This record gives sequence, structure tokens and C-alpha cells, in this order.
Amino acid sequence: MIMSDETIETAPKIDKALLAMLTGGLGDKKTLAKLCSDFGLLYTEFLPDIIHSETGLTVSVHYNGHETGMMTDLIADLGDNVSIVEASLRNWSPRFYLACGNSFVITLMENLLGALPETIEEPIQRPLSHIELDLSAMVYDKIANVLRSGVNASGGFEPLVEKPRNAEDMPKFDEDHVDEYAATIKLGIELGTIASEFYLVIPQKALLKTVVTTPKSKNQGSKTRKEWQDQIAEQVRRSQVMLEARIRLESLTLKTISCLAVGDVIPFKDIGDVMVDVSANSKDMYRCEFGRAGEHYTVRVKDNVSSEDEILRHLMN
Repeated sequence: MIMSDETIETAPKIDKALLAMLTGGLGDKKTLAKLCSDFGLLYTEFLPDIIHSETGLTVSVHYNGHETGMMTDLIADLGDNVSIVEASLRNWSPRFYLACGNSFVITLMENLLGALPETIEEPIQRPLSHIELDLSAMVYDKIANVLRSGVNASGGFEPLVEKPRNAEDMPKFDEDHVDEYAATIKLGIELGTIASEFYLVIPQKALLKTVVTTPKSKNQGSKTRKEWQDQIAEQVRRSQVMLEARIRLESLTLKTISCLAVGDVIPFKDIGDVMVDVSANSKDMYRCEFGRAGEHYTVRVKDNVSSEDEILRHLMN
């Protein structure tokens, strides 16, 4: 039998949401609400003990509800004042996301550097520095391990957590990226007077297969407060720092300065060895001697203005 073009009918496309529901990738409101609140209970009871055992700091965690939607939209809705990591846990989910408000990480660093709680003010909204991002990696490690302790992932595998990024530095999804339904679990976290949030963005396909259990806290922290501080200090030592050199010039009258033209020469103030002040982040660090080696102008350190501890503390702040 020969069928004409007019008699051939194209099979209708199945609704995306219906397909996701039939294949376990989209749940009903009641089920998702229960699962998300179970995660809230897990973090409320477990995370504060871990942070306290490792840092000596007291934090409170509470469940702030959840949102559902497409994963790309949920990540975009987190805004710019967060850092984000992509993570995976074998036999549970090949990809999920963790995010944390920048104000918590900034406040945590101030506390670890010895600031008095009453002197810590609400941080301004800004991206995290490289050093703060490294500190946030330790925070994400704890968040991911709490998740691991509470979900039914077989095999005993550890979560794999990528390097934290500021939200504005997150790479765009590929054009052929297949989006999926997900849920954002929102958790408030308070350190002293500073309140912030952290988030879990989990595909519903993984979430709907999860049985959340809340283990008893056993103070299983692997680091102490001093080790956190030492790790921050070590990161500062490895960080690239922009140095500035200032050379004092001979003083001139305002009349002379206002009349300077291209080609005019201003002599150095020093006669003989020309001394240079070298600073980083507006803090004087060294007194140096100005010179030249081959094609490069150089400075040679003659005296330390600040001690190593003073320099590290300044750069960490």
C-alpha cells in the first residue's frame, strides 16, 4: 500500500515534564518537600558539630525551604554573591552543585584570623579573593561529606568536589547541554551576628531515589582550628602578590610642576644609592636599593620594614 504525503502523520512529541515524570526525573510537590526537609534536618543536626570540632566556632544551621525547576535556572537564581562548586558522588549523582554565600566565608576567615566577634561587621557584597576561595574549598569539603554521610550511596565512595569559583566566573553551559529538573535546598547558616545561606542544587532524578538518614555526630573532624589557620597561611605564601616600588624624587614648587613638559627631567632625591620603598596591598614591606641588571631595572633588599608574621597577617586580611 502506497501512502501519500497527506496521509502520513507525524507522531506527536511527548511533553518534556511528562517524560521526566515517567522516567523518574520529576517528582510531585509532596515527595520533594519531604526529601528536601530531610536534607535540612541532616545539616541542621550534623554540620554545626563538625565546624565546632574543627574550628572552635559555634554556628547555627536551619532549613530555609526549597525551590524546584530546571537546573540551569536554579543555578542562575542563586545570584552573584555566592561561590559555586560542581560535585559528584558515585552511585548517587554524576553531577550536582553546592553554593555558599560569600558573607559566611569572609566572616569565617575573619574569625580564624583572630578577629573579635563584636568587631566583625556585615561584609559588603563582593566576589571572594583567591585566598577566600581556598578557604571555601574546606567548607565545601565539609558540606559534601555531610551529604555523603546521609544518603544511601553504595560502595563507600567519597564525593568529588571541583575547585570553587565565584558565581560570575562559572563557565556557560554548552549549547548542546541537556537540562534536567532539579531542586535547590536552601539552608541558613549563622556565625556570630552574620547570617548567610548555603545551597544544594540536586537533580530530581537523584533526589527521588534518595533515602536520607541522619547519623549521630561523633566529632569526626579531621582538622583543628590551628590546622585551618596554617592552611590559610600556607596559601598566602603561595599566592602571587603585586609589589609596588616608590622612589622619592627631588621636591619642586607647584609652579615648576605645573609647567613640566615632555622631555623634562626630575632627579631622584637621594644622592648616590637611590633607596626604594617596596609595598604590597598598601603596606610597606622592604627598603631597597635601586639598580640595574642587564636590560632590567631592579631593586635589592636592604632592610625589612615588617616581619614575616606581620606581612602574612596583612595579606590575609
